[in-house]
This record gives sequence, C-alpha cells and structure tokens, in this order.
Amino acid sequence: MNARESSLLHAVDFIFGKLSDWLWSWPLIVLLLGTHVYLTLRLGFIQRHIIQMFRYTFTKDSEGKGEITHFGALSTALAATVGTGNIIGVASAVSLGGPGAVFWMWLTGLLGMATKYAEAVLSIKYRTTNSTGQVVGGPMYVLERGMRCRWLAMLFAAFAAIAAFGIGNMNQSSAVSENLQESFGLSKEIVAVGLMALTGVVIIGGVKSIARACQVIVPFMVIGYIACCLLALTLMAEKVPTAILRIFTEAFRIDAAAGAAWGIGIAQAMRYGIARGLFSNESGMGSAPIIAAAAKTTHPVRQGLVSASGTFWDTVVICFMTGVVIVASGEWMTTDPQGERLNGAALTLAAFRILGEWAPVFLSVTLFTFVYSTIIGWAYIGERAAEYLLGSAVNLIYRWLWILAVGVGSMISLETVFKISDVLNALMVVPNVVSLLVLAKVVHTETAEYWKHNLHDFKQNSLTKL
Repeated sequence: MNARESSLLHAVDFIFGKLSDWLWSWPLIVLLLGTHVYLTLRLGFIQRHIIQMFRYTFTKDSEGKGEITHFGALSTALAATVGTGNIIGVASAVSLGGPGAVFWMWLTGLLGMATKYAEAVLSIKYRTTNSTGQVVGGPMYVLERGMRCRWLAMLFAAFAAIAAFGIGNMNQSSAVSENLQESFGLSKEIVAVGLMALTGVVIIGGVKSIARACQVIVPFMVIGYIACCLLALTLMAEKVPTAILRIFTEAFRIDAAAGAAWGIGIAQAMRYGIARGLFSNESGMGSAPIIAAAAKTTHPVRQGLVSASGTFWDTVVICFMTGVVIVASGEWMTTDPQGERLNGAALTLAAFRILGEWAPVFLSVTLFTFVYSTIIGWAYIGERAAEYLLGSAVNLIYRWLWILAVGVGSMISLETVFKISDVLNALMVVPNVVSLLVLAKVVHTETAEYWKHNLHDFKQNSLTKL
C-alpha cells in the first residue's frame, strides 16, 4: 500500500470514527434502550413466553403464506446475526468499555427480545407479494403500508441496502481473513477467493437456498460454540463467580480515577455494550424482520415469538457466555508488545487458550462458520432492501455485487470496518424505531387478539395498557 492509499484509509477511518461517536451518543442510546423498555412494558413482558417461542420454532404452518418455515426463518435470521459481534464484538466491548459492557450487552439482548418481536409482527402484518410472486416484507413495507410514509420507507431501504455491505459482508470477511492470516498464515487473497466461491454457491439460488444452508449450519455452529464456552468456563470455574460479579458491579461503577469526569466508567460501558449489543442481535435495526416476513405462518404473533427467541440465543446466551470467558480469563487487562490492550480476535484467542493447543483452531473454525452464515443471511436482507428501491430486476445484480464485496472486505482493516458498520447501523435504527413506536398499538392489538383465541397456548396473560 503506497502513502496516498494509506492516507486515504486513515482519513476514512477518522471520519467514520467521528461519525460513529456522534451517532452513538446519548440520544440514540436512550432512544434504542427506551424503545426496548417501552415495548417490554407495552407487551406485558413478552419475554416470559420463552417456552412458546421455542415450541413455535419447530411448528410448521402449512396453511400460512410465505416462502420458508418458522425454523428456516429463525435459522436464516440467526445466521445473519450470530457473527463477529458474538466473538470479536464482545471482545471489543470489554476492551473499550470494561467488564460492565457485558452487562449492557446482556440487558440490551433481554429487553431487545420485545423489540424483535414487535418488528416481526409488523413485518408479517404489512408484508406483500413482489412482481415475481414471492412474499416480501420488512420495515420499509411497514413504513409505507402501516405509517403511509413512503419517503421514510425509501430512506430505510437505502440505509439497509448499503449497510448490508458493512455489517453483513465486509465486516465479516475482514474478521475471518485477519484471523486465518494470523493463525495459519493464509494470505488474505486466498481467503477472499474461497469466501467468494462459497458465498456464490448459496446466494445465487435465492432465499430458499439460503434457508436450506442455514438450517444445516446454524444448529451445528451454535451448539458447538456453546459447548466450547461451557468447557472453558468449567476449566476456570473458580474464577467465574468473581467474573460475573465484576460484570454486574462495573456496569454501574463510577471510576474515581477518572478525576473530574465522574461517570465516564458507566458511560463507556453503556456506549460500547449497547452498540455492540445491537451489532450482535440487531434488535431495533430492522434487518431480521425482513427475513421474518418470508416465513410461512398463519398469524404475525407466531413468527414474532419465533423471532424474539433469536435475540435470546444470540445475546442473552452466546454473547454473555463469551463475555464471561473473556472477563474470567483476565486477558482483557493484558497488553501487547506495543503497550496496547488486547482487542478483537487477539483478545478472544487469548481468553480461549485455556482450551489448550487447539484453541486457535476452535476460534478459527467458529469464526469462519459464524462469518459465512452471516454473509449469506445478510445477502437476502440487503437484496430485499435494494429490490424495494429498484425493483426485482436488481436482485441478480445485487447478488454478484455482494460476492465481489466479500473479496474486497477480506483485505480491509477490521477497525475501520467496525466504525463504518456502527454508523450505518445507527442510520437504520432511527426510521425503524419510529415505526415501532408509532405502531406499537397495532402490535398490542394483534397480540391481544391472538391470545384471546389461543388461550390453550397462553395462560394468565395480560397486556399493560400504556
């Protein structure tokens, strides 16, 4: 890389870093977390129906409209959300925000289940059929058909179509290429070609092909990763209680060492915890409901509950377990030869070295499956957003651009890509959250109506009327 290219990349990194800091300031954090809390209360703590969420996941609604099953939709949504945020994103949050950031990630996931539920309910209710006969939906259709706000729908679709190349594509390929180069000496060019080929094989076939692949990959990668986390925690069992206590206490710690800047400890923990929490589970971003809208279901509430379970697995379980492993290991306080704290993949690898010599292999395999599934899951999200703006003719073009971007992302700095992703995530949140707040009554009504006619599924349910 010559001096001119290096200077350009530095400028891009600086600009997006400043934009990320501005967008992810207190107003947006309050808006996002406030929406999670409001919808949790508005829907009578929908999170308590976790058993029904799991049960509906494996229920087939043969009479419902849609392209894929409940399980196919959940697998694809989890494929899109369970990615670098669960491994590298958690490490980044702990490194920059301290152990307390893990608590804010966990809380964002727990409360975000209500938001993910509401997103899916609205996307199913306002979905439609495109020019090729496929069932499509998502926040852009909610904004257009539910709020009658076409310009805001187009704005969201534009943000989503572009953001997909960051959070769901280049961010992922950048992470895995850096990891494979560091762990096994593989050149980024080889990784790029391999990822492009594997991506093209699946996404060219469309949503049904993507769903079939995800239904195989996702259960394997989630169960395998959780098992390895449990093994790591078992091997350092004596440190786990202290780590968990530290996560919860430091989430509210005011660091006296900060001098006049009282509260900076809490601010940093919240900022990075919530930002990485959203990056991980995407509740409130509006990406997952685009996939949920393709589910074959007889009622919006059924798929809404299935979608909410995705946030549970992604953040409440996987991210929290990753955070505990990192904090318990103590490696988040370790510095590299340059005196910088370990961050990203290096921190996660150091934390999992408790597993022995095969730790790098475990991390590389896990990261690769997480990344690959995210890339193919987000391909559908971005394509549907682009289709909303430009029509079905753009679909094949978008798929080929997506494959090309995988190769480009494999050779871009991970730090820069994270900053770009943070900015684009924030731009997607605002119009989507607006629709959720404005149409919260619709979600409340749909839920109450469903419960009224399905008392055998829900006992002693009540909705808070706010």
